[in-house]
Amino acid sequence: MEIDLRDRVVFVSGASSGIGAATARACARAGARLIVAARRRERLEALAAELRGLGAPDVLVRPLDTRDAGAVQRMADGLEGGWTVLEAIVNNAGLSRGLEPLTEGHLEDWNEMIDTNVKGLLHVDRALVPRLVAAGRGTVVHIGSVAGTQVYPGGNVYCASKHAVDALTRGLRMDLLGSGVRVTGIDPGLVETEFSIVRFHGDTARASAVYRDLTPLTAEDVAEAVLYAITRPDRVSIAGITLYPADQASARDVHRGRKR
Repeated sequence: MEIDLRDRVVFVSGASSGIGAATARACARAGARLIVAARRRERLEALAAELRGLGAPDVLVRPLDTRDAGAVQRMADGLEGGWTVLEAIVNNAGLSRGLEPLTEGHLEDWNEMIDTNVKGLLHVDRALVPRLVAAGRGTVVHIGSVAGTQVYPGGNVYCASKHAVDALTRGLRMDLLGSGVRVTGIDPGLVETEFSIVRFHGDTARASAVYRDLTPLTAEDVAEAVLYAITRPDRVSIAGITLYPADQASARDVHRGRKR
Protein backbone atom coordinates (compact mmCIF):
# COMPACT_ATOMS: atom_id res chain seq x y z
CA MET A 1 0.00 0.00 0.00
CA GLU A 2 1.26 3.46 -0.89
CA ILE A 3 2.09 5.91 1.89
CA ASP A 4 -0.81 8.27 2.50
CA LEU A 5 0.45 11.85 2.68
CA ARG A 6 -2.72 13.24 4.24
CA ASP A 7 -1.67 15.33 7.24
CA ARG A 8 1.96 14.18 6.89
CA VAL A 9 4.61 16.94 6.92
CA VAL A 10 6.80 17.48 3.87
CA PHE A 11 9.67 20.00 3.84
CA VAL A 12 10.68 21.54 0.49
CA SER A 13 13.65 23.87 0.03
CA GLY A 14 13.93 26.15 -2.98
CA ALA A 15 10.13 26.13 -3.02
CA SER A 16 9.51 29.61 -4.44
CA SER A 17 9.72 28.53 -8.09
CA GLY A 18 10.41 25.72 -10.54
CA ILE A 19 10.78 22.16 -9.31
CA GLY A 20 10.41 23.15 -5.66
CA ALA A 21 7.10 24.92 -6.19
CA ALA A 22 5.81 22.11 -8.42
CA THR A 23 6.77 19.54 -5.78
CA ALA A 24 4.94 21.50 -3.10
CA ARG A 25 1.83 21.61 -5.31
CA ALA A 26 1.97 17.86 -5.98
CA CYS A 27 2.26 17.13 -2.26
CA ALA A 28 -0.55 19.58 -1.46
CA ARG A 29 -2.86 17.73 -3.86
CA ALA A 30 -1.96 14.55 -1.96
CA GLY A 31 -3.07 16.19 1.31
CA ALA A 32 0.34 16.85 2.85
CA ARG A 33 1.10 19.65 5.27
CA LEU A 34 3.91 21.70 3.79
CA ILE A 35 6.94 23.55 5.13
CA VAL A 36 8.08 25.68 2.19
CA ALA A 37 11.47 27.37 2.38
CA ALA A 38 13.23 29.76 0.00
CA ARG A 39 14.81 33.19 -0.04
CA ARG A 40 11.85 35.07 -1.58
CA ARG A 41 9.20 35.56 1.10
CA GLU A 42 6.62 37.20 -1.19
CA ARG A 43 6.67 34.25 -3.55
CA LEU A 44 6.36 31.81 -0.66
CA GLU A 45 3.36 33.66 0.73
CA ALA A 46 1.62 33.54 -2.66
CA LEU A 47 2.49 29.86 -3.02
CA ALA A 48 1.17 29.07 0.47
CA ALA A 49 -2.26 30.44 -0.42
CA GLU A 50 -2.26 28.35 -3.59
CA LEU A 51 -1.21 25.21 -1.72
CA ARG A 52 -4.07 25.57 0.75
CA GLY A 53 -6.45 25.84 -2.18
CA LEU A 54 -5.01 22.66 -3.67
CA GLY A 55 -5.67 20.64 -0.51
CA ALA A 56 -2.82 21.24 1.94
CA PRO A 57 -4.37 21.36 5.45
CA ASP A 58 -1.71 23.84 6.56
CA VAL A 59 1.40 25.51 5.19
CA LEU A 60 4.37 26.89 7.12
CA VAL A 61 6.34 29.59 5.29
CA ARG A 62 10.03 29.85 6.14
CA PRO A 63 12.13 32.46 4.31
CA LEU A 64 15.56 30.82 4.22
CA ASP A 65 18.94 30.98 2.51
CA THR A 66 20.28 27.44 2.80
CA ARG A 67 23.84 28.76 2.46
CA ASP A 68 23.49 30.13 6.01
CA ALA A 69 24.07 27.13 8.29
CA GLY A 70 22.98 29.03 11.39
CA ALA A 71 19.73 30.15 9.80
CA VAL A 72 18.95 26.60 8.66
CA GLN A 73 19.55 25.24 12.15
CA ARG A 74 17.42 27.99 13.73
CA MET A 75 14.63 27.16 11.32
CA ALA A 76 14.82 23.50 12.29
CA ASP A 77 15.00 24.25 16.01
CA GLY A 78 11.95 26.54 15.67
CA LEU A 79 9.64 23.78 14.45
CA GLU A 80 7.10 22.98 17.14
CA GLY A 81 4.08 20.82 17.80
CA GLY A 82 2.80 18.88 14.82
CA TRP A 83 5.56 20.25 12.61
CA THR A 84 8.36 18.36 14.34
CA VAL A 85 7.77 14.93 12.76
CA LEU A 86 8.55 14.94 9.05
CA GLU A 87 7.48 12.47 6.38
CA ALA A 88 9.89 13.73 3.73
CA ILE A 89 12.66 16.25 3.16
CA VAL A 90 12.93 17.46 -0.42
CA ASN A 91 16.36 19.09 -0.64
CA ASN A 92 15.86 21.04 -3.84
CA ALA A 93 17.53 24.46 -3.52
CA GLY A 94 20.21 24.79 -6.18
CA LEU A 95 21.38 26.84 -9.15
CA SER A 96 23.92 27.26 -11.92
CA ARG A 97 25.90 30.34 -12.83
CA GLY A 98 27.70 30.87 -16.15
CA LEU A 99 28.79 28.58 -18.96
CA GLU A 100 32.37 29.70 -19.47
CA PRO A 101 35.43 27.47 -19.75
CA LEU A 102 37.03 26.99 -16.36
CA THR A 103 39.93 29.23 -17.37
CA GLU A 104 37.46 32.09 -17.87
CA GLY A 105 35.16 31.37 -14.94
CA HIS A 106 34.21 33.80 -12.20
CA LEU A 107 35.06 33.09 -8.59
CA GLU A 108 31.80 34.59 -7.30
CA ASP A 109 29.81 32.25 -9.56
CA TRP A 110 31.81 29.24 -8.39
CA ASN A 111 31.33 30.13 -4.73
CA GLU A 112 27.59 30.64 -5.17
CA MET A 113 27.16 27.24 -6.84
CA ILE A 114 29.27 25.37 -4.30
CA ASP A 115 27.75 27.18 -1.33
CA THR A 116 24.19 26.53 -2.53
CA ASN A 117 24.34 23.16 -4.28
CA VAL A 118 26.72 21.40 -1.89
CA LYS A 119 26.96 23.23 1.43
CA GLY A 120 23.31 24.29 1.40
CA LEU A 121 22.24 20.70 0.88
CA LEU A 122 24.49 19.60 3.74
CA HIS A 123 23.10 22.28 6.05
CA VAL A 124 19.52 21.12 5.45
CA ASP A 125 20.37 17.45 5.83
CA ARG A 126 22.33 17.99 9.03
CA ALA A 127 19.54 20.05 10.58
CA LEU A 128 16.55 17.91 9.57
CA VAL A 129 17.56 14.33 8.78
CA PRO A 130 18.11 13.48 12.48
CA ARG A 131 14.35 14.02 12.92
CA LEU A 132 13.64 11.23 10.45
CA VAL A 133 16.18 8.99 12.13
CA ALA A 134 14.55 9.63 15.52
CA ALA A 135 11.17 8.66 14.04
CA GLY A 136 12.63 5.58 12.37
CA ARG A 137 11.12 6.33 8.96
CA GLY A 138 10.70 8.88 6.18
CA THR A 139 12.36 9.83 2.92
CA VAL A 140 15.17 12.23 2.01
CA VAL A 141 15.07 13.41 -1.60
CA HIS A 142 18.02 15.18 -3.19
CA ILE A 143 17.25 16.99 -6.45
CA GLY A 144 20.37 16.41 -8.50
CA SER A 145 20.94 16.48 -12.24
CA VAL A 146 22.21 14.35 -15.09
CA ALA A 147 25.23 16.63 -14.59
CA GLY A 148 25.85 14.62 -11.42
CA THR A 149 27.21 11.72 -13.45
CA GLN A 150 28.15 13.44 -16.72
CA VAL A 151 29.95 16.60 -17.80
CA TYR A 152 29.60 19.01 -20.70
CA PRO A 153 31.61 21.98 -22.06
CA GLY A 154 31.37 24.98 -19.77
CA GLY A 155 29.66 22.95 -17.07
CA ASN A 156 32.85 22.46 -15.03
CA VAL A 157 31.98 23.75 -11.53
CA TYR A 158 28.22 23.19 -11.83
CA CYS A 159 28.84 19.58 -12.87
CA ALA A 160 31.33 19.19 -10.02
CA SER A 161 28.75 20.45 -7.54
CA LYS A 162 26.13 18.01 -8.83
CA HIS A 163 28.69 15.18 -8.77
CA ALA A 164 29.03 16.05 -5.09
CA VAL A 165 25.26 15.82 -4.65
CA ASP A 166 25.31 12.36 -6.22
CA ALA A 167 28.11 11.26 -3.87
CA LEU A 168 26.30 12.69 -0.85
CA THR A 169 23.10 10.91 -1.86
CA ARG A 170 24.83 7.55 -2.11
CA GLY A 171 26.86 8.13 1.03
CA LEU A 172 23.84 9.20 3.08
CA ARG A 173 21.99 6.06 2.02
CA MET A 174 24.84 4.00 3.46
CA ASP A 175 25.01 6.09 6.62
CA LEU A 176 21.28 5.60 7.25
CA LEU A 177 21.15 1.90 6.45
CA GLY A 178 19.05 0.18 9.11
CA SER A 179 17.49 3.42 10.34
CA GLY A 180 14.27 3.02 8.35
CA VAL A 181 15.00 6.27 6.48
CA ARG A 182 15.15 6.12 2.68
CA VAL A 183 17.33 8.28 0.42
CA THR A 184 16.42 9.10 -3.18
CA GLY A 185 18.23 11.05 -5.88
CA ILE A 186 16.13 12.65 -8.62
CA ASP A 187 18.27 13.58 -11.64
CA PRO A 188 16.56 15.54 -14.42
CA GLY A 189 17.92 16.54 -17.80
CA LEU A 190 16.63 19.67 -19.51
CA VAL A 191 13.77 21.21 -17.52
CA GLU A 192 12.35 24.58 -18.54
CA THR A 193 12.23 26.63 -15.34
CA GLU A 194 14.12 29.75 -14.24
CA PHE A 195 17.30 27.63 -14.23
CA SER A 196 18.78 29.01 -17.45
CA ILE A 197 17.69 32.58 -16.68
CA VAL A 198 19.62 32.33 -13.40
CA ARG A 199 22.58 30.65 -15.14
CA PHE A 200 22.83 33.51 -17.63
CA HIS A 201 22.28 36.25 -15.04
CA GLY A 202 18.88 37.32 -16.37
CA ASP A 203 19.62 37.08 -20.11
CA THR A 204 16.22 35.72 -21.16
CA ALA A 205 17.09 35.51 -24.87
CA ARG A 206 20.11 33.32 -24.18
CA ALA A 207 18.10 31.27 -21.69
CA SER A 208 15.27 30.58 -24.12
CA ALA A 209 17.77 29.44 -26.76
CA VAL A 210 18.65 26.48 -24.52
CA TYR A 211 15.20 25.03 -25.23
CA ARG A 212 14.98 26.11 -28.88
CA ASP A 213 13.30 23.60 -31.22
CA LEU A 214 12.85 20.91 -28.57
CA THR A 215 10.33 20.06 -25.88
CA PRO A 216 11.99 20.04 -22.44
CA LEU A 217 10.67 18.49 -19.26
CA THR A 218 8.41 20.57 -17.06
CA ALA A 219 8.83 21.15 -13.35
CA GLU A 220 5.65 19.11 -12.89
CA ASP A 221 7.27 16.09 -14.57
CA VAL A 222 10.03 16.13 -11.96
CA ALA A 223 7.56 16.75 -9.13
CA GLU A 224 5.64 13.61 -10.10
CA ALA A 225 8.87 11.61 -9.76
CA VAL A 226 9.41 13.07 -6.29
CA LEU A 227 5.85 12.23 -5.26
CA TYR A 228 6.28 8.68 -6.54
CA ALA A 229 9.45 8.18 -4.51
CA ILE A 230 8.06 9.46 -1.21
CA THR A 231 4.79 7.53 -1.44
CA ARG A 232 6.22 4.04 -2.01
CA PRO A 233 5.50 1.47 0.69
CA ASP A 234 8.01 1.56 3.53
CA ARG A 235 9.64 -1.63 2.24
CA VAL A 236 10.58 0.09 -1.06
CA SER A 237 13.49 2.50 -1.45
CA ILE A 238 13.80 4.30 -4.78
CA ALA A 239 17.55 4.83 -5.03
CA GLY A 240 17.35 7.14 -8.01
CA ILE A 241 15.28 8.35 -10.92
CA THR A 242 16.80 9.90 -14.05
CA LEU A 243 14.45 11.87 -16.30
CA TYR A 244 15.18 13.07 -19.82
CA PRO A 245 12.89 14.81 -22.26
CA ALA A 246 12.28 12.61 -25.29
CA ASP A 247 14.55 14.96 -27.27
CA GLN A 248 17.58 14.33 -25.04
CA ALA A 249 19.84 11.28 -24.71
CA SER A 250 22.65 12.60 -22.52
CA ALA A 251 23.90 15.83 -21.02
CA ARG A 252 25.40 16.67 -24.44
CA ASP A 253 23.14 14.88 -26.94
CA VAL A 254 20.00 16.83 -27.80
CA HIS A 255 17.77 16.58 -30.86
CA ARG A 256 16.45 19.88 -32.13
CA GLY A 257 13.52 19.61 -34.48
CA ARG A 258 9.99 20.82 -34.09
CA LYS A 259 8.33 21.25 -30.73
CA ARG A 260 6.26 18.26 -29.65
